[in-house]
Amino acid sequence: MLQRRKNNNLFKMVILLCFFSFNLEAQNNEFTYAEYLGFVKRFHPIAKMADLEISQAQANLLQARGAFDPKIEADFSKKEYQNKEYFSVFNGSFKIPTWYGIELKAAFENNEGYYLNPQNTVPSNGLTAVGISIPVLQGLVINQRMADLRKAKSQIKLSQAERRLQAVQIMYDASIAYFNWKKNYEEVRLYENYVANASIRLKGIQTLIEQGDKPAIDSIEAGITLKNRQLSLEESRFKLLKAKLELSNFLWTNDNLPLELEDNLIPEENLEQSIGLTLKTNILQTETFSVATHPKINALETKIEMLNIDRKLKANMLLPKLDVGYSYISEPDAFSNYRFEDYKFGINAYFPIFLRKERGALKLAQQKIKVQELTLELEKKQLKNKVTAQQNEIQTISKQKGIITSLVNDNEKLVQAEERLFGAGESSLFLINTRENNLVSAKLSRINIDNRFYLSHAELFKTIANPE
Repeated sequence: MLQRRKNNNLFKMVILLCFFSFNLEAQNNEFTYAEYLGFVKRFHPIAKMADLEISQAQANLLQARGAFDPKIEADFSKKEYQNKEYFSVFNGSFKIPTWYGIELKAAFENNEGYYLNPQNTVPSNGLTAVGISIPVLQGLVINQRMADLRKAKSQIKLSQAERRLQAVQIMYDASIAYFNWKKNYEEVRLYENYVANASIRLKGIQTLIEQGDKPAIDSIEAGITLKNRQLSLEESRFKLLKAKLELSNFLWTNDNLPLELEDNLIPEENLEQSIGLTLKTNILQTETFSVATHPKINALETKIEMLNIDRKLKANMLLPKLDVGYSYISEPDAFSNYRFEDYKFGINAYFPIFLRKERGALKLAQQKIKVQELTLELEKKQLKNKVTAQQNEIQTISKQKGIITSLVNDNEKLVQAEERLFGAGESSLFLINTRENNLVSAKLSRINIDNRFYLSHAELFKTIANPE
């Protein structure tokens, strides 16, 4: 009888060991969520590609400004036949395009020859000219080079907005990978603890069986429980390995070299407390969400701005084309002695009768603007609703976290009570395993709800699109 009491006390000590915490505090090996996102923002190739798109937009702007660069032109032709100079014609000019389609021009020509065209006859020391060309109607207020420059400036704003959207998307995808890693890591840790519990319980049962206090069938049941948990542990370890590899896809060095997650690194333990600050989703608790600064809204507004430039250009094409040019001409040494009668004047007029091409192009431009305006209004409404829905989801999951925590605590108490009854000979190993399986299920549910909580914050971050 005394031996049996000793064995029961021994089993109770084994049971207490089962509930001893196997989760030691990690020291200096946490890979925090904020550190991880810092790596992604700085070194991920897609983040760098977004910067390159801004550089391309700046290059396009430089190219568009090239349409306003001053130009030097020269044309020389000469013909000789049987020792006779038929003609020698040289024309040089310096042109300065200006913003409103007006072009300034300075020119010099020097021509000679036996068979020179009479209109090319100039004084022996050449002829200089200074003039101006003005598009009186079409092309004065806006023309192709003005439209290209304005669109190139808008393209930089569009690229900046799209860069923010790309940064948000890559940070969102990276966050999903981090949360998946944390979820699988916690599942592995949970199964490791309960495999250890089952192993200790099996050894304790075997000891009692040897002493004749328990039937041999209990060791089979305890062994089945251990094997089932070992299977679950191996499956969770495989998922954790996959999660680590997915996480490594987002880790790069500054030299574009991929990194792998070290085995000794673990996810942030208190992520629930820091995620709102890291993603800045906690700001919405005190501030109202505004769509005015949202990059998607800014991108749509910039697209409308560019389409309006096209519309103005197409509307300008409805005007008749009427270009007027005037040049004052003089010999180089007499240029300062202005003579009103020495000039060259020209008019170039062009106007299609039906304007079907121009009217069709204008109508298409107006329709594109209308489509983008409707898209803009729809996007504003959807963003506001998404933010509200996401905030409600976070609040709902927060309540569920409180409920599942209470449920886990209740199941732990039931398992402990069942262990005490078993030690007193009033319960069975089957009931203990049933209680403990319920506890494992509750803890797995808590891990899943925690993961949903993190995901809901990531969704809210993606919706508000504030990567800075």
